[in-house]
Amino acid sequence: MSAARPARRALAAAVALPLLIGALGACGYGSAKKDDKSNTAAVGAKLSVDTVRIGYFPNITHATPLVGDHEGILQKELGGTKLRATTFNAGPAEIEALNADSIDIGWIGPSPAINGYVKSKGKNLRIISGSASGGVKLVVNPDRVSSLDDVKGKRIATPQKGNTQDVAFLNWVAEKGWKVDPQSGKGDVSVVRTDNKVTADAYKSGSIDGAWVPEPTASKLVAEGGKVLLDESTLWPDKKFVITNVIVSQKFLDAHPDVVEAVLRGSVKTNAWITANPDKAKASANAALKGFTGKALPAKVLDPAWRSIAVTDDPLASTLRAEADHAVKAGLLEEPDLSGIYDLAPLNKVLKAQGKPAVDAANLGKR
Repeated sequence: MSAARPARRALAAAVALPLLIGALGACGYGSAKKDDKSNTAAVGAKLSVDTVRIGYFPNITHATPLVGDHEGILQKELGGTKLRATTFNAGPAEIEALNADSIDIGWIGPSPAINGYVKSKGKNLRIISGSASGGVKLVVNPDRVSSLDDVKGKRIATPQKGNTQDVAFLNWVAEKGWKVDPQSGKGDVSVVRTDNKVTADAYKSGSIDGAWVPEPTASKLVAEGGKVLLDESTLWPDKKFVITNVIVSQKFLDAHPDVVEAVLRGSVKTNAWITANPDKAKASANAALKGFTGKALPAKVLDPAWRSIAVTDDPLASTLRAEADHAVKAGLLEEPDLSGIYDLAPLNKVLKAQGKPAVDAANLGKR
């Protein structure tokens, strides 16, 4: 795709927003799992609640909570208020938990965050921070696909109809001038909706020619002999696009701003620690993953996956707006009203106190 195209079209590979189709989160694998183990004891004065309940995915695109929880950075900021974590492997399950008052704050992909916001008519959640950017790739069988043009006529997997990577791929296909029916996946390219946890097996069996998938699935395919044909980040200005946000229940934000600020302080400090100590942070994230899944990622998967993801406090709000536009363009989302989806005041207060610059909501801030 030519770099000379207008900026709006340069944002071709978006993260999708499945309003009507209940798609998985950006990195979903399997079902929710409760984790009541605390890596660090609650010490000090309690805030306005005894316990804050957070949710996140056992996946490296959720490096901030994985590392922040495992290293005790989040708990330290909470003092005597106990941190209790629940892990989820699908975005809709985490949104349901937020709606059911089972968690208070969560790390989640933009797709389910938008879905939850729109379905509740802007009354139930707010995005309060960024967390990660990047980590999505088009990986192909090099014996069958040698160039981007060769993708035409091939069978390419995405995680689920209308999910983040599915619409990203549909957008890219449209930019190539090819036609695909977004509902059936049939057309100039066959889009094969395949759960991430079985994508590697589908690749090994030869039933797909490649996949547009998040990490670590992309690196798992590479470990099976696949080739990275395209990194989605190259399609975005500054190579940045949102893959993980921090959300909060509006009710909890209104009632316990001190706790929200404490969690955000922990998030910002965790991101700074990850940036300053990448190898230690990678090992910490993998240790946390092993604790949740029973199996650490091998170096040949973990190392390239870790390199492709960047933690960030900035929610990259302008890319969220572009992602919504791409979902609408694909015919999988009605035009959403996103005004007010962000409340970045608590984060900017934390950033200011730490001498860091404020972040912007791209005109999608609190009404």
